[in-house]
Amino acid sequence: MSARKSWGQNFLHAMDVHRAITAAAVTKPGQRVVEIGAGLGTLTAHLLAAGADVWAIERDRDLCEVLRREFEGRENLRLWEADAVKFDYRQAVEADREPPVIVGNLPYHLTAPLLYSLLDVHRVTGPWIVMVQKEVADRMCASPGSKTYGSMTVGLSRLRAISRVIAVPRGAFVPAPKVDSAVVRLDPRSEPLGGDVDDRGFLQLVQTTFQRRRKTLANALLALASREDAQRWCEVAGIDPTLRPERLTVANFVALAREREKTHA
Repeated sequence: MSARKSWGQNFLHAMDVHRAITAAAVTKPGQRVVEIGAGLGTLTAHLLAAGADVWAIERDRDLCEVLRREFEGRENLRLWEADAVKFDYRQAVEADREPPVIVGNLPYHLTAPLLYSLLDVHRVTGPWIVMVQKEVADRMCASPGSKTYGSMTVGLSRLRAISRVIAVPRGAFVPAPKVDSAVVRLDPRSEPLGGDVDDRGFLQLVQTTFQRRRKTLANALLALASREDAQRWCEVAGIDPTLRPERLTVANFVALAREREKTHA
């Protein structure tokens, strides 16, 4: 088998990384784990050996044939030939089970779409343990005011507590990519940072303002509101309108999103 470059395929062969992901994902036998991009099944085998009930998603038809032959007869594996971005993860949720854990080596060019699609099911899924480009991991774990702090940091950390699991050098893959990677863990928070707010409206506000991160907050908000409304949102939320978006905390963005909701109510 050869990797499809256009699909961003890089096969992980480092056993220590497979073991780290498995240990983070499987805490007891019967744990349901949804694996994004099963590939050649190396991680799949570790998950099965740990006693997980694995739902493996793989869109490459040739790789699916490999997986079927490799794991023929395994009752604790269900293979889905599907696009992980469009997959309905609610199918893996059952009333008598703990919320499913999501794992996967995310293709670099699909990392953001996959993570944002998972946000749609964040309430019914357990931890996400995913491998991403190191630069993306840095952004996910960034603090307000840093250069790497952005819309992904805010959008994910509002609902998930993010931590690093293990660093993954480029040599751990075949073929080796040109960048290093990292495995990160995203655990569901008991309560969203800053409190409840409409998820889609919140993400739209965050993404819009960070697209204009060099502007002051008051000017960045003009893409969503009149200058009068933008100034009022900042005033009521207790935020200095001359700050740039990268200086705002998650709670600041939630407060702005609430004021925006009131305007459009």
